[in-house]
Amino acid sequence: MQTDTQFWKIYLDTCCLSRFFDDQTQTRIRRETEAISAILETFRDGEWKWLASKILEIEVNKNLNFSQRLRAISLLARANEFILLTEIEVLRATTLEALGFKSFDALHIASAESGAADILLTTDDQFLRRAKRVFERLYVRVENPYIWLQEVIRNGRSQNDRY
Repeated sequence: MQTDTQFWKIYLDTCCLSRFFDDQTQTRIRRETEAISAILETFRDGEWKWLASKILEIEVNKNLNFSQRLRAISLLARANEFILLTEIEVLRATTLEALGFKSFDALHIASAESGAADILLTTDDQFLRRAKRVFERLYVRVENPYIWLQEVIRNGRSQNDRY
């Protein structure tokens, strides 16, 4: 487990970027949104590094809601590193699909692995459950943003930090 003095490389999937558009009256959704906002702040402040990918861009552009799509695209433009979709990622995704991942989820994992991400964050429960079942076959840890951020806070953030 890294501490707050180390530099995290974090991959956010499409569900994380879309969480801002969900019903914020639900406690779980509001907590996840707040965690994602805090994580985005650390990217802006240069404390952590945001890895994005071509598959993330493709999936964001599939959103039929124009204003949501524009907001997600503007967020995505702030990523620190962009992983292209090459044959390597496609081949790895094929292997991951055989483990039961949906195609976009498999491509997100493959992209995060290619970018040497420390963590891939998602709010998708099915994706999380599958990743937990086959974690030993993955080269990146997959977690919920709220739960992961709480862990980081417990294990290293001081009370003076904004989290």
